[in-house]
Amino acid sequence: MENSNQQSDDEIPTDMNGRKPQKLRRYDSLDLESAKVNGQSGHGLQQGGSWAVILQLAFQCIGVVYGDIGTSPLYVYASTFPDGIRHRDDIVGVLSLIYYTLTLLPLVKYVFIVLRANDNGNGGTFALYSLLCRHAKVGLIPSQQVEDKQVSNYQLELPSGRLGWSTKVKSALEGSKTIKFILLFFTMLATSLVIGDGILTPCISVLSAVGGIKAATPAMTEERVVWISVGILICLFSFQRFGTDKVGYSFAPIICVWFFINAGIGLFNFIQYDPTVVKAINPWEIVEYFKRNGKDAWVSLGGIVLCITGTEALFADLGHFTVRSIQISTCAITYPALILAYSGQASFLRHHPGDVGNTFFKAIPGPIYWPVFAVAVMAAIIASQAMISGTFSILQQSLSLGCFPRVKVVHTSAKYEGQVYIPEVNFILMVACVCVTLGFKTTEKIGNAYGIAVVFAETITSSFMVLVMIIIWKRSILTVMAYVVFIMSVEVTYLSSVLYKFPHGGYLPIAFASVSMTLMFIWNYVYRKKYYYEMDHKVSPDQLREIAARSNLCRIPGLAIFYSELVHGIPPIFEHYAASIPALHSVLVFVSFKSLPISKIPLEERFLFRRVQSGEPRVFRCIVRYGYTDIRTDEAPFEKILVERLKVFIREECWLKSLQNQNQNQQRQQNNTNHDQLMENDGTEEYSKEGIGIKEEETISLNDDDEVEEEEEIEQLDKAARAGVIHLMGENEVVAAKGSSIGKKMLINYGYSFLKKNLRQQDKVLDVPRKRLLKVGMTYEL
Repeated sequence: MENSNQQSDDEIPTDMNGRKPQKLRRYDSLDLESAKVNGQSGHGLQQGGSWAVILQLAFQCIGVVYGDIGTSPLYVYASTFPDGIRHRDDIVGVLSLIYYTLTLLPLVKYVFIVLRANDNGNGGTFALYSLLCRHAKVGLIPSQQVEDKQVSNYQLELPSGRLGWSTKVKSALEGSKTIKFILLFFTMLATSLVIGDGILTPCISVLSAVGGIKAATPAMTEERVVWISVGILICLFSFQRFGTDKVGYSFAPIICVWFFINAGIGLFNFIQYDPTVVKAINPWEIVEYFKRNGKDAWVSLGGIVLCITGTEALFADLGHFTVRSIQISTCAITYPALILAYSGQASFLRHHPGDVGNTFFKAIPGPIYWPVFAVAVMAAIIASQAMISGTFSILQQSLSLGCFPRVKVVHTSAKYEGQVYIPEVNFILMVACVCVTLGFKTTEKIGNAYGIAVVFAETITSSFMVLVMIIIWKRSILTVMAYVVFIMSVEVTYLSSVLYKFPHGGYLPIAFASVSMTLMFIWNYVYRKKYYYEMDHKVSPDQLREIAARSNLCRIPGLAIFYSELVHGIPPIFEHYAASIPALHSVLVFVSFKSLPISKIPLEERFLFRRVQSGEPRVFRCIVRYGYTDIRTDEAPFEKILVERLKVFIREECWLKSLQNQNQNQQRQQNNTNHDQLMENDGTEEYSKEGIGIKEEETISLNDDDEVEEEEEIEQLDKAARAGVIHLMGENEVVAAKGSSIGKKMLINYGYSFLKKNLRQQDKVLDVPRKRLLKVGMTYEL
């Protein structure tokens, strides 16, 4: 029996066809399956693709990505001038700020910089965190394995050069546990802010759109507008369970029409009222604006920043599209339409400053008012839908990485694999949206809360991007400093402004984030503590042999699958099981589900096996690896897939054993004839087909003994599976150890216990058959 962390110096080839010289390696690790797939299997379209496909995706992403930022013209000027316009030139100053904010943050930062930091085609805060975890040891769970790096889309091609300061920063990150906690903390915080965004976006978008009725009909009171908005929100959340399978094609035409309407009305108003607002292109207008208004100008930044709401969706929704498709749609449609829309509204306000409270609807030409109103309501609903779906997706990612309590995740689309629905979260979001709408009533008040969630999330993304530039891209100090000065400093300035509005509603997203962070911290803290407990109390190879040799253990036919989160070694629950139930099945498989810091893992690379013990009972360990966007489908029972992959492992193990014997015989013959023909490379032997006497057209076959051994073992496995498969799962009671602090006892004994009792159990998450499930109780003192 081999130790789980032991590595051998001997090497054997992993190429089944033998077409390339390979260093031979002793078969003593969970890397057989990993070596089967060559090349990169990331987001293929990220690197190219036909223009027809790219343009098709560019059209689709309009309906998914830009709903939120596209509806910002409904409320930006109203949130910027809550007390009215004091000076006509202030409009030009604000327009100049909007110009450069839209250019620097959505266009330059996200479209041309951040999108390049995708994780095999997937974006979002977890993608950046996963990239950092792969290129630096900053993860807090010690579940890393050498084999993880052999997954075909695990590694990125790294630029060469400028390694000095990059290595120093990387070493500082890896050597500081505090920094590791800080990285995880801000990842959780960004996720929590997205949840808050998922609450505030539907509120402000729907309320702004429905408010158009009040502008056209004076009889429509604010109270009625609020209740109509509440009704739309309840319907919106009620329909979430049906999924958003056709979201791209269904919503894209509506959002396209919305952008063309905004651009057309903006151009009309620009020409009709005051074309001189074009001088806002001059950044000096920003300086003049601050000179005239001082502190009030700084406070107004909290309203101006709403023009970039939904910008994070450009990156978060990247997994459904490609970098180039988003770049095309942003540069060709979204950015020009928004510039024209805000310019037209500014021109209108220069002549009608008193209408700033409802600028969008007041600026619509009379004959097309109601059609535009209808499109505005639909666009607001689409913006809300996109943000709700994004909230579900990012929670699924955090769930897979052990950062969120277990909840039911329903995959609503076979075509769009990222489209998920979480019933519990959907209900909480609906209740929160209704309460916020009824409590705040106006877009100005909600805007105060909305700005904090938007800017805080973007600032966290920029902080992660600085680390990506240093550690992964290895950019020069000047490049990183330029990003900090021209991009991050702007976001920090906006953040300081929105935080000023904390007492006026800005506390709301912080409160939402605090609740979410508390749940995530409690769950992740105990998750890590449990893992370290199992690491410290795992069953050693000698203990396993001793347990298997016990005379009081009854041998019964069948296949037993033990589930555990422990990746390295045999979990302590097995020893407790053997002591409580003196019976062992003929085949034991210890299964661990592991989430890698990567978006997707090909099916053929998902199962890794290691033989722990031969003979009776046969013992294997299996690591089932998932990416944070992988879907656990129910197309086939897990146990059936497990048995089939185990058969493949046994065949390949016998093949490699036979190949190793043949290599040794061939090499021995060569050594006897000519010692000078040994191929040496830095002290290790490198074998090619020519070197071991295997011709290109020859195939390697098993000898009779190996073939008989293989067939017998597969037959025993089939016999055990037919006799019955039983699933064994630990029902762990987690308590704080004696002598723990009061805070730790409160967190584990009450906080975690409450979450565990009121959320989904592990057997339901894994969809284990209830009739063949055996739970083994054990207490963990953490």
